[in-house]
Amino acid sequence: MHNPLDMSGRTVIVTGGAKGVGKGITERFLENGAQVVVCGREKPGELPSCADNTAVFQVCDVRDVTQIQDCVDFTLEQFGRIDVLVNNAGGSPPASAATASPRFSEAIIRLNLIAPLNFSQAVNTVMQTQTDGGSIINIASVSTIRPSPGTAAYGAAKAGLVNLGTSLAVEWAPKVRVNALICGLTQTEQSHLHYGDEKGIAAVGRTIPLGRMAVPGDIGNACLFLASNLAGYVSGASLMVHGGGEAPAFLEAANTGDFQ
Repeated sequence: MHNPLDMSGRTVIVTGGAKGVGKGITERFLENGAQVVVCGREKPGELPSCADNTAVFQVCDVRDVTQIQDCVDFTLEQFGRIDVLVNNAGGSPPASAATASPRFSEAIIRLNLIAPLNFSQAVNTVMQTQTDGGSIINIASVSTIRPSPGTAAYGAAKAGLVNLGTSLAVEWAPKVRVNALICGLTQTEQSHLHYGDEKGIAAVGRTIPLGRMAVPGDIGNACLFLASNLAGYVSGASLMVHGGGEAPAFLEAANTGDFQ
C-alpha cells in the first residue's frame, strides 16, 4: 500500500535544521525518504542522518536576503526542485521589555518574522513554477497565544508569523500551502539552560496535561503531516503541538482538589 507520508523524491529546506527542534524535524523527513537541505550560520560537527540518507548543509544567515537566495539556488542546483520549506530558525535571549534597546528588539523581530517572510518569498517563486506547488511551514510558539514576559519582542514576532501565514496562504494559493505550528515547551540539548537539571525538566513536564514536554521528534511528526498529501486541503492553519497547553494558574491557587 502507498504510504501517504512517503517523501521520496521531495526536497525540503529546514532553516536551523541541524540542532534542537530543527534536527528533530530534519530527521523525520530523512526517515521518510526526503532530500533535506539544512542551513545555518555555522556547519555542525555532524549532520542529521538516517540510514544512508544524510542532510546536506548550506551556510546561510537567514537575516541576510543574499544568503537566503544563495541557499535557494544551491538547493535547486543540487536537487532541481523545492517542495517544502520549514522556517524553524529563531529564538531570543531573555530581556526586559522596559530596558531592551531598540536595536535588540529590531534584531529579534528580524530573525523571527522578517527572515521567514524573506525565505518564504524566495521559495514561493520556485514553488509557483512546479506542477504540484509546495508547502511552507512556519514554526511558531505558545508565546503566540499567551503572554511572553522576558521575551516580549519574540512573542510579538511569533504572533506576527502566524498571521503572516494566513495572508500568504490566500495570496499564494492554490499552488502553495502555508501553515504554522504553535509549539509548546520542548526538551532539547539546551533545556537545562531554561529548566535546570533533570528534576527541573521533569517538574516542568508535570505542569503539562500530557505529562511531559515535547521532544523535537514530536514537532517533526507534525511538520511531516503538514507537508504530506494528508494535509492537502490544510492551508492558512495553525496546529497547536503543546501537549494540551499549560494549566491555568488559578486551578492551583484555588486549591479545590480538582485537576490535581
